[in-house]
Amino acid sequence: MKKILVLGAGLVSRPGVNYLLEQKSLEVTVASRTVSKAEKLVKGHANGKAVAIDVENDQALAALIREHDIIISLLPWIHHVKVAGMCLEHRKNMVTTSYVSEGMKKLAPAVLDKGLIFLNEIGVDPGIDHMSAMKIIHAVAAEGGKVLHFHSYCGGLPAPEDNDNPFGYKFSWSPRGVVLASRNSARFLENGKIVEIEGKNLFLNPKVEEIEGLGKFEVYPNRDSVPYKDTYGLKDALTVIRGTYRNLGWCATLKKIVELGLVDETPQTNLKGVTFKKMTADLVGCPADQHVKEETAKKLGIPVHSEIIKRLEWLGLFSDEPVASFDNRLDILSQRLQEKLFFKEGEKDMLILRHRFIVENKDKTQDLITSTLIDFGIPFGDSSMARTVSLPMAIGTRLIAEGRITMKGVQTPVHPEIYEPVLSELETLNIKMVEKRIPQK
Repeated sequence: MKKILVLGAGLVSRPGVNYLLEQKSLEVTVASRTVSKAEKLVKGHANGKAVAIDVENDQALAALIREHDIIISLLPWIHHVKVAGMCLEHRKNMVTTSYVSEGMKKLAPAVLDKGLIFLNEIGVDPGIDHMSAMKIIHAVAAEGGKVLHFHSYCGGLPAPEDNDNPFGYKFSWSPRGVVLASRNSARFLENGKIVEIEGKNLFLNPKVEEIEGLGKFEVYPNRDSVPYKDTYGLKDALTVIRGTYRNLGWCATLKKIVELGLVDETPQTNLKGVTFKKMTADLVGCPADQHVKEETAKKLGIPVHSEIIKRLEWLGLFSDEPVASFDNRLDILSQRLQEKLFFKEGEKDMLILRHRFIVENKDKTQDLITSTLIDFGIPFGDSSMARTVSLPMAIGTRLIAEGRITMKGVQTPVHPEIYEPVLSELETLNIKMVEKRIPQK
């Protein structure tokens, strides 16, 4: 029996761990700092074991890695390279759902030399997005066609029936991470030209896209899309854009939150014991006992009765409630978002992933190809985010354990040997991309 070690027992781990435990040819150890979380995941499975681990204890971590065949890291990404180094030392294969970091890239020659595979980016975004895109790109090439324009958008949102707050969003993972992403710059290829957008302008001009049966959504660009021209082999592409879906109003509101200075992690000495109204008043330069809401609207250059000001008021930024005990505004904001924008018991999330290709066929005609995944969480069960992140990871792990993935080195799932069986297995779990092809005039 192959021995699988899962490092981490966080929000997205359960569906993937359950899938692995259902494979009777695998022994699965879940290691977590909070061992009770790991125990909950393996409960009732004879081939499952829970252990406590402190990832800062290198000796204990190395000893645990040495005992297993495939190591899955669901730890925060900053720990992946350390885990990878230990996997390399002890000749163990490794799987993560995270982007390939520069540190991971540097290990690639040694991983290849030792005949190992370190499979990264095998979640949803990155993961299912890569696999479903490459399936179409390779099919178009096989027909003698070429991709001229490529758009790929993904977003995790509340299901429409549970979309009941003014922000149109609920957090299925760390609010801090989502808020910090609002400062990222973006870069993409559009109609043959490189477009660069500064972080401060990320939300300035979102596109609006309609998805049949769900309505309209905003899309803003996601980091640097340009390298995907090479990653995906899109040598003829004039447009390569990857982006993020949000409900209408999100972009304009987040832009004003950034402008207000709330996404600032600089330690401050004047935040202890203050109210939200006082913190906001200080940001807009007015006394806390005056018209803070009106002054905020004036500072942001928007009407006081605008939807944005209503959202900030709903969040409590003009209230007399005390702020959380942090020394910076970013953490105070993140904590507040966690308190207000959360999934209540039994509510569902929704995952939307869509690719749009304009392809030129062998006979010079053009087609629009769309590939769309719409997935919903299970009430009182697993979220869609957890399923779509951890199930591809678990399937990839199983395929490595069974010897069905034979590639070596630091890899991502852009190769048919990986994406074909993973996508096929995901369909059996009701996670399926729906493709449509429409001739263009």
